[in-house]
Amino acid sequence: MKSHPMVGDSLLAGLLACFDALLYVASAAENATPAPWYVSMPIVLGVVAPLVYRRKYPVAVAYVTLLIGIPHTALELGVASLFTTCIALYTLVAYVGRKPAALYAVANMVLTAVQLTVQDQLRQQWVVTSIVMALALAFCWALGEFVGARRAYQAEVEQRLALLEVERDHQARIAVAAERARIARELHDVVAHAVSVIVVQADGATYAVHTQPELAERAVRTISSTGREALAELRRLLGVLRSEEGDGDLTPQPAGTQSLSDLAERVRAVGLPVRLEIVGDVDDLPAGVGLGIYRIVQEALTNSLKHTGPGTKATVRVERTGDEVCLDISDDGRHSARTLVGVSGGNGLIGMRERALVFGGSLDAGPRPGGGWQVRARLPLAAD
Repeated sequence: MKSHPMVGDSLLAGLLACFDALLYVASAAENATPAPWYVSMPIVLGVVAPLVYRRKYPVAVAYVTLLIGIPHTALELGVASLFTTCIALYTLVAYVGRKPAALYAVANMVLTAVQLTVQDQLRQQWVVTSIVMALALAFCWALGEFVGARRAYQAEVEQRLALLEVERDHQARIAVAAERARIARELHDVVAHAVSVIVVQADGATYAVHTQPELAERAVRTISSTGREALAELRRLLGVLRSEEGDGDLTPQPAGTQSLSDLAERVRAVGLPVRLEIVGDVDDLPAGVGLGIYRIVQEALTNSLKHTGPGTKATVRVERTGDEVCLDISDDGRHSARTLVGVSGGNGLIGMRERALVFGGSLDAGPRPGGGWQVRARLPLAAD
């Protein structure tokens, strides 16, 4: 009935009509019918029929039943007018509001007082009639208040649940976007560095394969080892992504003095001389900060390797002072911001800046005044 309220209201109207019809038949059997059936039955149907639409048009139905109830009560055709009046008042209180319901109740009491004055039979029983009418209206008002308060509470709960669901979906989208950005940074750092090394070594091997076979062979070995390292790193990342329980490969991430030294050595091996300076203890840094430092240095050296010519030298300075770590990666080659963005799409610079911002730090990259390129970053060890 809740899903089809008009069905329930139709059954209620039919029940009241049948009850009044039975009363009319009983009166006809005793030859005490006040009006013929073709007058009485339309009035009975006119009183109960509007109940079908009481939820859709509560105010109109209330006053229609009140007006048609006048001849129904005057002809003493049954109790349908009393019940329809009470149901209409309950509907106004529960679905419309107190003010329309109060106006309707006043109109009902005024009409009842007039009928008590005009009709002799009602005037003789005015005390009983008044008490019954007052109690019926009071009960319907209280019931309407209870149902209205419950409907308001349910509406508020549904609204809160809808807001919570929207907020949950929003938070989920934010988390997915953040995770996608993190995975993109990791994949870019791994793939870009490995591919850059492979391309440089492959070019060198092409030029040296006939004149310097030993140098070409060494370049090929570097390509092989770099490819294997990149493949192992990609497999590790894919293993983490495929693991539903988060129990993928837990290989320690590169961080600390040894990892930076190994990175500098690999870059030297592919033809870019790197001078590494580490000031302070960077081996006991938080894992996230240590990985961020490694990836920023890796991306900066990769850019130097890709966009500079022969004879370029790079300097990496990692300094821990108090509660922050400062990075300074520079080279003396020839390249510009337009070259970097045009070739790599700017993803490397964006990724480095995102890594710094994750820890509440900052990163600046651009040409050096004396030539070359410089990347400066600051990573606080304790977030504000």
